[in-house]
Amino acid sequence: MTNSPKPDSDLNNRDHSFDGITFEVEEEEQTHEGQKVKRRGIYLWPNLITTAALLSGFYSIIASMNGNFNQAIYAIFLAALLDGLDGRVARAIGAQSAFGEQYDSLSDLLAFGVAPAILMYSWSLHDLGRIGLACCFIYTACAAFRLARFNVQIGVVDKRYFIGIASPLAAVTVISMVWVGRDFPFVFDLKDIVVQVVNCIVMVSIGLLMISNIKYYSFKQMDRKRVPFVVMLPVVLIFAAITYNIPVGILIVSILYILSGFITTLLAKKNDSKITT
Repeated sequence: MTNSPKPDSDLNNRDHSFDGITFEVEEEEQTHEGQKVKRRGIYLWPNLITTAALLSGFYSIIASMNGNFNQAIYAIFLAALLDGLDGRVARAIGAQSAFGEQYDSLSDLLAFGVAPAILMYSWSLHDLGRIGLACCFIYTACAAFRLARFNVQIGVVDKRYFIGIASPLAAVTVISMVWVGRDFPFVFDLKDIVVQVVNCIVMVSIGLLMISNIKYYSFKQMDRKRVPFVVMLPVVLIFAAITYNIPVGILIVSILYILSGFITTLLAKKNDSKITT
């Protein structure tokens, strides 16, 4: 008796790409000719930068748990810088991929969603017990919601705006508050219940703003755009303020940017209403 050949569909359904125990990534990409091809492996440089950002977020968590709050702050700042770098490197060398986008989001969740919450809880809110824990968790959950929403809306929303506060800015706002509080302990008395309640409100408010529909200008279209020379004047003033007192300057700039979202949203609504009429 001869063995009958297996149908082609059965052969096609068998995927030999993931046989064995080796770690491998296979993605479907579209060539310049419009053909879809499957490629193995990942792009090294952008994912290496993302891994460094992930390490920074992880180190910040460990530092916060050990009470090394300054090191935790610096690590999150480093993660924010690396987060802005990996995407630019990927676009510059043509190394954008779906794997890189998802990996970057997971790194952002740790560095900008979990690490700032643990920093604030370890520094100020642990005395409130479950209330402080709940407020920090709300921040982390909102960061996760915001990143998930961002992933599913890629290519759908206007690239000129972020919908809700971007998670790196939310993290920078939180850690700059901690930084200012450590530099001015006579103003931010951590034993004062009022200060603790204010920190709780800030964590919840920033978390809710991350998942809000408030529009924030993304500055993505200003990379190659000419602007009037006078625009440099407020930029110089901002840098001067930050240089005078770095933590306070960063906190003020972050708060101003957060408030600017409300103005941007109102202006966008007015423009939409003019177009419809």
